[in-house]
Amino acid sequence: MSTAKITPSATAISATIKHLSLRPNPNRTLFTTRISVPGIGRRPRNLGVAVSAKATEPLEVCVKESVTTPNKLGDCPFTQRILLTLEEKHLPYDLKLVDLRNKPEWFLNISPEGKVPLLKLDEKWIPDSDVITQALEEKFPEPPLATPPEKATVGSKIFSTFIGFLKSKDSNDGTEQALHSELTAFNNYLQENGPFINGKAISAADLSLAPKLYHLEIALGHYKKWSVPDSLTYLKSYMKTIFSMDSFIKTRAQPEDVIEGWRPKVEG
Repeated sequence: MSTAKITPSATAISATIKHLSLRPNPNRTLFTTRISVPGIGRRPRNLGVAVSAKATEPLEVCVKESVTTPNKLGDCPFTQRILLTLEEKHLPYDLKLVDLRNKPEWFLNISPEGKVPLLKLDEKWIPDSDVITQALEEKFPEPPLATPPEKATVGSKIFSTFIGFLKSKDSNDGTEQALHSELTAFNNYLQENGPFINGKAISAADLSLAPKLYHLEIALGHYKKWSVPDSLTYLKSYMKTIFSMDSFIKTRAQPEDVIEGWRPKVEG
């Protein structure tokens, strides 16, 4: 079970501790997550990361390699969503870092479109974070992360409105107001239903939204000198809590990668 060093608000502290203070089974087998970069004629690079896992072989996951730091995970909120799911389900995984600026032949053979994330399950490579997370939930139902259908779309418009505001070059085009409206609606939802989207426990919806909020915070802070208003206290607490989780810290991109990743949207 992932743990977190957090200082949540009074509204979230009891529920957060209840979720995050569970201890792993002492009889559970420990695996080592191997982070590797496959290549022709050279030995894959490995970085050891110890994780608690069920009795299963590490799952192979193709991810974007950092463009700023060699041998590091790159920027991709959809990839982080997959890795957070694996972490929360205590599943071992083997990261295969892919240079998307110079896609290797082995990668294009399994992903003709050249997109990540890509996860191998039951000898089949699965694309698309929505499909991957659903497949993981079905094959590894414990601990459950599924979000009730009526809550699964909460906050789902935040990412698109963030991109609209980030790309905007007209301060009066309404994109900032649209983003503020979506963030306010989410803040109000958390006030009534939080501290997480499904109440007291983290669910798949949080693992999808949190990486996007991380990108929002970094990209808008850098390119727009904009930050989430302090008045949105429940949203600010939500972000602080999840961003402080060990599993989130382990799987997040470097801020420099996030900035570089969004540069084409800003300058295009």
